[in-house]
Amino acid sequence: MHLVCMSANIETLLFPTPLSAAIGLPLRAQMRERILTAIGSGLLSPGDQLPTMRALSVHLRVDLNTVQRAYAELERLGAIETYRARGSFVSQHPPSADIDRKKGELMDLAAATIARSHALGLDPGALLRAMQHLLEASSPTIAPETGAGKA
Repeated sequence: MHLVCMSANIETLLFPTPLSAAIGLPLRAQMRERILTAIGSGLLSPGDQLPTMRALSVHLRVDLNTVQRAYAELERLGAIETYRARGSFVSQHPPSADIDRKKGELMDLAAATIARSHALGLDPGALLRAMQHLLEASSPTIAPETGAGKA
């Protein structure tokens, strides 16, 4: 599905809920993870244009530098490509699998998820059971081994 024709609403599609400073994960990391999830789930396809940094900054009510850092991280990962005066696009060639990097990202994500569950007063064991239930009933949008940015 290409979102170029829906550019006016892409910010809302990618970020239907606000970011939260209270979950223990930096805002730039939350942005990065949501965009990687959109790419991995197929919501964003190779070549799709991302919102401008300024538009995303306004939509999320965060500092422009925060969005710039998130986009820079995505570019370093190879998930997006940025072209001066044209914008940022989902990479045509997703990054290759780097087992050590993926393992580190998996551990970081797990630690952040556990920290968030504690911050929200949720039992991490119950969270794990809920995730297992979702994986057992997974649809293509939740499948764990597909697309860029997946561990």
